[in-house]
Amino acid sequence: MKDLISIDQLGRAGIERILARANEVSQVASREVQKVPALRGRLVANLFYEASTRTTSSFELAAKRLSADVITLRASGSSVEKGESLKDTITTLSAYSPAAIVLRHPCAGAAALVAGWTDAAVINAGDGAHAHPTQALLDVHTLVNRIGDLTGKRIWIVGDIAHSRVARSSAVAFGLMGARVTLCGPPTLLPPGIGAALGCETSTSLERLGEADVVYGLRMQLERMEGVAIPSLREYSSYYMIDSGRLSSNQLVMHPGPVNRGVEISGAVVDGPHSLISEQVASGVAIRMAVLFELLAGGDVSKQHHETVMA
Repeated sequence: MKDLISIDQLGRAGIERILARANEVSQVASREVQKVPALRGRLVANLFYEASTRTTSSFELAAKRLSADVITLRASGSSVEKGESLKDTITTLSAYSPAAIVLRHPCAGAAALVAGWTDAAVINAGDGAHAHPTQALLDVHTLVNRIGDLTGKRIWIVGDIAHSRVARSSAVAFGLMGARVTLCGPPTLLPPGIGAALGCETSTSLERLGEADVVYGLRMQLERMEGVAIPSLREYSSYYMIDSGRLSSNQLVMHPGPVNRGVEISGAVVDGPHSLISEQVASGVAIRMAVLFELLAGGDVSKQHHETVMA
């Protein structure tokens, strides 16, 4: 596999392979020197056309822990502000011979397009409302490490489904791992047919939320909404905010961040004992190390070479 554009490319076997690799490389963080020479001499270029904290920082840290050289280019402050096209930016980066380009872009399909323009491995770090495969992988990794096999587990993804690449990728990943997924949100934010397309149930009410083993809240993406999708954030929170009154003591809570406290999820739940949000952030580094290794060093290496580069 040259690129990682969507979670569909992996299937269950591919997901399990990356989870196993993530568990392996996560041990690096406990060492005195938190580096392995797996990607020494290779360049990883992060190209972000949208704001990011968790994804950018975890990809940078993941690459550095694998001993890669890293450059991070953000649209703000770059030649993009002067009108440089995406293709010309890729041409410029390609002159540095990167091993991988990590791309976040507001347009769906941008990562697949870039993959055709470069010999570098392209990792989709979010393209519009289409896909965010490494987020899905870290979500599965977090949950499997907490509760084990996901077969038959009931996961409710609640909120702005219409504009969420996380919902689309994580719902598919959870389903591939055997979970039963329900997408829930206001009718205006729950696109017709999305349940059938992703193999999920749908609901416009939290009445059955008690059946969920895991409740996954989504951020309200006001920057992507055109027109009035909801009457107000106050009204949205009154019907769909995940708070302690709507949760039982045995339900786990996830959120991709950033969190709008008091809108899609209450502060008490974010900071509560059943929140996996911090664990999701921690999983991001291990998963992105695993993905970089898989694409750049893991494909055809021998067992002996693998043991050497991970030493």
